[in-house]
Amino acid sequence: MSGKWRIGVGGFLHESNTFLGVPTTYEHFQAASLTRGPDLLARWTGAHHELGGFLDLLGTPEAGAVPLLAALAIPSGTVSGAAFERIASELLEDLRRAMPLDGVLLALHGATVSQTHPDADGELLRRVREAVGAEIPIVVTLDLHANVSPRLISLASAAVAYRTNPHLDQRERGREAASLLLRTLRGEARPVQALETPPLLIQISRQHTAGEPARQLYDGIAEVMAWPGILSASIAMGFYYADVAEMGASFWAVADGDDALARRAARHLAQRAWEMRGALTGSLPTPEEAVRHARLAARGPVVLMDVGDNVGAGGPADSTILFHEVLRQGVRDALVILYDPEAAAACAASGPGATVRFEAGGKTDGRHGEPVRLEGAVRILTEGRFVERQVRHGGWGACDQGLTAVVETSDGHTVMLTSRRMAPMSLEQVLHAGVEPSRKKLIIVKGVVAPRAAYAPIASEILLVDTPGVTADNPRHFPHVSRRRPLYPLEEAVWP
Repeated sequence: MSGKWRIGVGGFLHESNTFLGVPTTYEHFQAASLTRGPDLLARWTGAHHELGGFLDLLGTPEAGAVPLLAALAIPSGTVSGAAFERIASELLEDLRRAMPLDGVLLALHGATVSQTHPDADGELLRRVREAVGAEIPIVVTLDLHANVSPRLISLASAAVAYRTNPHLDQRERGREAASLLLRTLRGEARPVQALETPPLLIQISRQHTAGEPARQLYDGIAEVMAWPGILSASIAMGFYYADVAEMGASFWAVADGDDALARRAARHLAQRAWEMRGALTGSLPTPEEAVRHARLAARGPVVLMDVGDNVGAGGPADSTILFHEVLRQGVRDALVILYDPEAAAACAASGPGATVRFEAGGKTDGRHGEPVRLEGAVRILTEGRFVERQVRHGGWGACDQGLTAVVETSDGHTVMLTSRRMAPMSLEQVLHAGVEPSRKKLIIVKGVVAPRAAYAPIASEILLVDTPGVTADNPRHFPHVSRRRPLYPLEEAVWP
């Protein structure tokens, strides 16, 4: 490492769905991505991710990266207490070994929940701050779906959230955070920040930042960023699949040494959202309505977003509710991807070209439909490894969905069976197996907004569907206990 300033670089990212019964363990992070020291640099240098953005601005004569630990896991249940303590301890161990440091860059999520610490992000940051002291600048990045605590904002010198959903600006936000840290070290900026948390919940189906109504919110960021003295501004739309006190939308601004300006900018962003709160809620078509629409569409493919099984928010990836409706209405030529390692293994045992009969999907729990009985021919088997080279939601490049089988069913559907849960962020997920999605009549995609970057270029239209499940669109389906009250639209609320 070369450089005048030594900058610690680390991360701990997990989107925790507290309504899932199975906890996320240390092994889940190992299976996705857990790197330390030089391995962190090898894994994230050049990546379309905030960690890649951090590293873009380091390794110069001015500053160098001191790699710590970076842990990521696929969105899933609450992080076990043991997993949180182990990851936090390893990161702090690396941090103390690296001291002295001039600054720290941390990639956090903002919606990480552990069994022992509901505000896991805030707790991790508390430990980092305690280790480095009050004077060392710490700049963090957060996911757009963060539930942001006042503690996190008070402990960070500055926080920067993604501004796009799908998350296509992660690397850019990492560069922004690193730039802000370097400006602080040069004495060019004295960041102070303020947070506003109006009693507001924004439904997941209203969170597409390139479309209305969310675009109006993010236009507000550009407006505030033009104010003299504002260094950064952020909106986090929240994550209502995590039952925590901070759940809901949050707005904050970073100003150059001016607390009042930061408060005014944060309030401006929050007020804009509060005034349009009615547009940030709504309803979606039912499975029956959505499939009927796709059946009658003049051309395909029609992409049906299976909102209740959003893998990117912790969905099991094996809901069959929409597929059952496709079969009931007699629609042909659909493409569906199901997580079912048992069925994939059975197809592998039979071999390519074999005729198979089996049940697929609906096996994780009882909330996402019954297994579908299928008959067809095994078209292809793959190891499930593919590479996405374009900028896509999540910043992933190399992907691994495990042993994968593609079955052409006797009633004209293409069913991909995976052995690992994989959020549908890349068309390479199906292209690597020789499946051409653009030729299908209908595609069931297990997401809401995030898969748009991949699927919008080939879709005749995209339709979000009100499917039940652990990631359903309607927040009233979730028995929150710990969230703040009142919270619009669940209750009437007055603000400010």
